[in-house]
Amino acid sequence: MFDPDELDDIREAKARWEAEEVQPTVDRFGERKETFTTDTEGHEVDRLYTPADVADLDYEADLGFPGEAPYTRGVYSTGYRGRLWTMRQYAGMGTAAETNERFHYLLEQGQTGLSMAFDLPTQMGYDSDDAMAAGEVGKTGVAIDSLADMETVFEGIPLDDVSTSMTINAPAAVLLAMYIAVGDQQGVDREELRGTIQNDVLKEYIARNTFIYPPEPSMRLITDIFEFCATEVPNFNTISISGYHIREAGSTAAQEIAFTLADGIEYVEAAIDAGLDVDDFAPQLSFFFAAYNNVFEEVAKFRAARRLWASIMEERFGAEDPKSKQLKFHTQTAGSTLTAQQIENNVVRVAYQALAAVLGGTQSLHTNGKDEAIGLPTEQSVRTALRTQQILAHESGAADTIDPLGGSYYVESLTDELEADARDLLADIDDRGGMADAIESQWVQRQIQDVAFERQREQEDGERVIVGVNEYQVEEEGEQDIEEVDEAIEQAQQESVAAVRADRDDEAVEAALAALEDAARGEENLMPYLVDAVKTYATTGEICDVLRDVFGEYQPGSSL
Repeated sequence: MFDPDELDDIREAKARWEAEEVQPTVDRFGERKETFTTDTEGHEVDRLYTPADVADLDYEADLGFPGEAPYTRGVYSTGYRGRLWTMRQYAGMGTAAETNERFHYLLEQGQTGLSMAFDLPTQMGYDSDDAMAAGEVGKTGVAIDSLADMETVFEGIPLDDVSTSMTINAPAAVLLAMYIAVGDQQGVDREELRGTIQNDVLKEYIARNTFIYPPEPSMRLITDIFEFCATEVPNFNTISISGYHIREAGSTAAQEIAFTLADGIEYVEAAIDAGLDVDDFAPQLSFFFAAYNNVFEEVAKFRAARRLWASIMEERFGAEDPKSKQLKFHTQTAGSTLTAQQIENNVVRVAYQALAAVLGGTQSLHTNGKDEAIGLPTEQSVRTALRTQQILAHESGAADTIDPLGGSYYVESLTDELEADARDLLADIDDRGGMADAIESQWVQRQIQDVAFERQREQEDGERVIVGVNEYQVEEEGEQDIEEVDEAIEQAQQESVAAVRADRDDEAVEAALAALEDAARGEENLMPYLVDAVKTYATTGEICDVLRDVFGEYQPGSSL
């Protein structure tokens, strides 16, 4: 970009400016801090960035153009000028009927995609009347015990008109089968179904712990989904490889990139080992990242992740289809940054985080409600969160040009630093035998825990200011309006699943479950058998129990 003589002139001019202009001011007044660092990595932030800080930047090789490798500046040639990101608010309300009501409300308010939260029993593959579900039915999302519940959730919502994201992992294949079955009932061609299932079990072993089966059969289910969807449901993203939960557990931005892409490498390798061609399934891979408060670091993170994934797919796996190299991602604003104190401040935090996601080129976005630190978001706070995205889209100008911070000496320098840090971590993971081995040895978990401990110490010692928590506190009066789950939901849901069992054809259920068990003991793709089973109204728990009997259950501390 600049020739060596020009760069030398810039360096000399900066040194003169620092000596003649800056130092006298610093000597007289000082600065706010002795050193400034990035939010999570601890890289020192210079007072001023110049072309000398990106002297090695090769525009075409390192940045390129949107829609072209290395995709640093985005995966679509028109950015948001062609189509805005999908505004996808996460929702799941106790019962299927309540969730349907909330979905209709959000669509009426201008939401452009649905995002489905499931309760803990569903996430763990238990029915609402299972002893393991006691006290948890409908608490963290909607209870889906059978196809009947999924039918209710999408009543009046044509599946060819919406894109649906489902945050489900261990039983993802079962819930995807139900979604396909609803589409079949509606007469929607499977090629018209659009959406994403999270389906990322490796991060469950790292961060969330909602796993069911050991890793090997879990990876089989994932690759079965890859293979089935490549031909049957080609416009559905088969996995959302999730850095979000890794970051929320405490990781740095570079760790979020590296650990997420390392999980992605494991999934690609598993699919190739299962006999799939990389270009047959890789275009349906998607990713899920967090957006935190440091706008510049977050934008650089998204850009670095895109560039690094393109390199990995080409160099490691020989991908030839450009879509196989494109890192497409959903973003959610950071739940762990929300505070119970002065919850109105959370609206501002979410707005900045959403801005970072948009400036970083996200494909879809969920903005948290201001009250999610204390409970489920109320209808009013959900509306405000959605309006935040709509104002950003239509009033801020952020969507009018592609990669607006591209070319910033600071952002380009940060992008390079984060990519370099992530590459170092990936090399360390390779040295440890790959991501599965690094998880099994607890190395990944320890890296995250060490950072989380240090961040908490900084907050408690006042080194890291959290507005309204350790600085600028006020006395707050009155109770907050909190969305609560009616305890009667559990009994109602238990009665509902009992009614489904009473009304269905038991012989058809038994035959479908027996066929599923036989397939699970063999090597056939399980997805057709799962679709057949859910159409008989076999329940989530019954299906998962069949697979538990065949695959076993993962016990923490056992070998991956």
